[in-house]
Amino acid sequence: MSKSLSIKIVRLTAMLVGLFVLTNCGEEVNPVDSKDVVVDDDYYEFQDFIMSDYDIPGVISLPDETANIGASTRPEVKHEESFKWEINAGQKFQVLIEDFGILDDLVKEKKKELADQKFFKIKYLMDETDLVVYERTLMVSGSKYAAPEVGVEHKSYHVYGQKTINNIIYGLSSPEEGCDKHIVELMAKSIKSFKEFKRKG
Repeated sequence: MSKSLSIKIVRLTAMLVGLFVLTNCGEEVNPVDSKDVVVDDDYYEFQDFIMSDYDIPGVISLPDETANIGASTRPEVKHEESFKWEINAGQKFQVLIEDFGILDDLVKEKKKELADQKFFKIKYLMDETDLVVYERTLMVSGSKYAAPEVGVEHKSYHVYGQKTINNIIYGLSSPEEGCDKHIVELMAKSIKSFKEFKRKG
């Protein structure tokens, strides 16, 4: 085998390996970038809100008026349908709760739904069994699935979680339109705190 042929074979092999690596990197779907979101267990600027007056035997921690998001001292709850609730703690903070009975794969189904949609790019900032936080970016003009009138990149932040109280599965989420990242971090903390309310004594 000539030296020039050996060099060509080595170069071809290197190109094929590089192409393989690039292709595999391109197939990585929705990598988690957890350093880009802060959801800790510090509830210093939160207050417990008991839901038993609204047909849920649970308690959830919500931002109080010191959280600097315009939170009200008394959260408002809309409960017009028997299986849906809307909690508002100020103008910017809104958590939606829905009773799903015994369905226990809500987060998994939500991730399937996000994977199937074509008009947004999804980037997970937190990905746990019962809680996901994600960044949603509208596809800009020129993208394969973008609408012709779309020309500006638009990002919003979202959270979706599930919790079990008295054997009932609840889905908790941010509004469909999403919100600022700081607000979604607070929402994620609230959703993590949602638990059964046990009266003392």
